[in-house]
Amino acid sequence: MMQDRDDIVVLQRFGNVIEANIAKSKLDAYGVPCFLTEENMASLYPGASNMMNSNVRLHIFRHDLERARQVMGENALTIDDDTILKCPKCGSKNIERDFPKKLTESFLSSLRYLFFGIFSPDKKVYHCMDCDTEF
Repeated sequence: MMQDRDDIVVLQRFGNVIEANIAKSKLDAYGVPCFLTEENMASLYPGASNMMNSNVRLHIFRHDLERARQVMGENALTIDDDTILKCPKCGSKNIERDFPKKLTESFLSSLRYLFFGIFSPDKKVYHCMDCDTEF
């Protein structure tokens, strides 16, 4: 018999599958193991969750309860500012990833990328939308 067994508890109930999956994804991102139940019933009968008691339930281990409550209480995931890609010339964060501009300027090369872009050996580059720099 397992002495170190931990109980599984319901952390929260949701009226729809989308909200439940967002919460599950957030817990997963912070390393809190969890799973959902009653997803199928809520998907099959949306809006009837109160009448049929088919709320989607988010389950966690009891020993993760405090950590899960902290994570769910946070408004957003924090993003480290050093990991955001910036333009090396102007420092802007307004960056787009695309094929090099010199290759897409002609009509024929545009058609080539439209029809054969996935087979093209050219690599995509980052393009600053503020100062027009490619890197």
